[in-house]
Amino acid sequence: MEKNIVIVGAGYAGVLTAKKLAKRLKHTDVRITIIDKHPYHTMLTELHEVAANRVPEDHVRISLKKIFARRKVDVRLDTVTAVDYDKKVVTGKNGSYSYDYLVIAAGSKPTYFGTPGAEEFSYKLWSFEDAVKLKHHIIDMFKSAVSETDPDVKRRLLTFYVVGAGFTGAEMMGDLAEWIPILCDEYELDRDLVRLVSVDAMDRVVPVFPEKVSAKADRRLRKMGVELALKTGVSSLGEGYIELKRDGELRRDSTATVIWTAGVEGAELVKQSAGLKIEGRGRLKTDDYLHAEGRSDVFVAGDDVFYIPEGQKAPVPQMVENAEQSADTVAHNIVVAVTGAGEMEKYAPKFHGAMLSVGGRYACAHIGGQNRRISLASFFAMLSKHFINVLYFIQILGWNKVSSYLGNEFFKIRNRRSFLGGHFSNRTPSFLLVPLRVFFGAFWIYEGIQKITEGWLSGVKLADYFKSASDVFTAAVQSGTAGAAADAVSSATTADGGAAASVILNWNILGIFKIIMIQASDVAVKVQLGLMDWFNSTFLTNTAGHQMFFQYVVVISEILIGALLIVGLFTFLSSGYSLVLQVMFLMSTGMFMAQWWMIFAAIALLIGAGRTIGLDYYVMPSLKKHWKNTRIARKLYIYND
Repeated sequence: MEKNIVIVGAGYAGVLTAKKLAKRLKHTDVRITIIDKHPYHTMLTELHEVAANRVPEDHVRISLKKIFARRKVDVRLDTVTAVDYDKKVVTGKNGSYSYDYLVIAAGSKPTYFGTPGAEEFSYKLWSFEDAVKLKHHIIDMFKSAVSETDPDVKRRLLTFYVVGAGFTGAEMMGDLAEWIPILCDEYELDRDLVRLVSVDAMDRVVPVFPEKVSAKADRRLRKMGVELALKTGVSSLGEGYIELKRDGELRRDSTATVIWTAGVEGAELVKQSAGLKIEGRGRLKTDDYLHAEGRSDVFVAGDDVFYIPEGQKAPVPQMVENAEQSADTVAHNIVVAVTGAGEMEKYAPKFHGAMLSVGGRYACAHIGGQNRRISLASFFAMLSKHFINVLYFIQILGWNKVSSYLGNEFFKIRNRRSFLGGHFSNRTPSFLLVPLRVFFGAFWIYEGIQKITEGWLSGVKLADYFKSASDVFTAAVQSGTAGAAADAVSSATTADGGAAASVILNWNILGIFKIIMIQASDVAVKVQLGLMDWFNSTFLTNTAGHQMFFQYVVVISEILIGALLIVGLFTFLSSGYSLVLQVMFLMSTGMFMAQWWMIFAAIALLIGAGRTIGLDYYVMPSLKKHWKNTRIARKLYIYND
């Protein structure tokens, strides 16, 4: 009998739970339904990058249709309004969904702590729509300030408050502070006219960090021109103002922008869950197996979990790592419940610290195991943050999302807003590569034709070719001289008989391979690898038939590579194959330094060289369209948008 599993919420925990269940129960009679009001999964931890215009808007959205393509998961767009836990029915605005097992992963929402005017007069940062709305509002403030003649009004328009100096608040302020100079240049406004103020009732930013790490974030924000109003509360908000309270004194400041990031509470659905035990700020209390307390058919994952692990004093934090680990436990326990195989496991999370980006160029991190953690800052902290994001994207959408993430963060980044600067985002017009592409292709054709004239298609040559080249290096290493065989040093070189050779260097790298450089008529280099020597003797030259076969392969490959490069067709593949051939020549016969340009030419032509004045301009879009709709591409996410 088919079992119905319903998952409420397509956030971090909901999506991962659905994917794990679909994989583990693909041969079981179950129906998995995930319900969300949006057709996409939102990267909540990256919203500040959109709000501060560091990355494109779609950077934080991932289509649910793409995530669950070719998987046994039914995606329903609906807003859940109620759950009847006795009748086992989830009710939404568009329909009802019966379940045998329910996963509540509805996430959380901002909390305003009863502050008057906070919800009405502040901008929140808890959804894709919030981030886009905030970005356009900030731009509008600068547009209005340009033509404003009243200095008080201009000051109000250019005063930005962020309430809350935790992770979300500090990251939002860091990206905003990085964006402000760019906006000032664009709208020709003096940077001194802009005020950035971060407010928090605590005595330091990101207080969950150790004091030293927190101090680094503090210094970075101040260096970026941010005023830190710590030990300061917010009494009220109104149209055009914020009222602060410090040491019992109230102070009102004029501002047109208050961004509220002061904390979160459970989703409305959770708070309305009659019959379930609610703890903290609207979280569901669970047992050791992440059942909602008293309900063996209801599981809880992500931000909605209120669970204090054994030996701990505080409940699990509302962070991505908790969502990931709770999703795994919930999925495992549902599989056990459905199949009756195995044993349920207790939730035993092992958190590995946290990371904070302060703009796109700087980060702080405190990461490691349960008992030992290290603190990182700047380059290595930012590198760690991107690495962790990539690992998450691999789980969610594989290469498709990883490639777009790397593109937006490094290869398409604007205004050098990356810890790598703009080094990888500077674009060379591809038409400048056309002369190199055509010349490189013509050179390969010349090499192939030359081999034909030398008899490569009519007689066995390969064994003598490899031996003569090897003799050059062997003789040079042993005695410092070499004879007339120097012409075989590279597949792309011409004869140079009788040249004496001397050793420039002979490095043995960890006993794995050798790098040998000799001086004959030209400098020649060989990377000697035992595995390559074995391959040559075992497959390439062990019989005359094998030699003739591989001679044909080399000649045809060189001419084919050349032709494809000249017409600009499959340029990535032909350049990549060219690179492979060059590396093989380097490890078998060696190469004269005069021919090393071919390796670098192949690298330069790898990306997009055929899209200008080449057939790739016409062929690749069509192939891409057909490929991304194939079953294997959709299931394994091996395509680019």
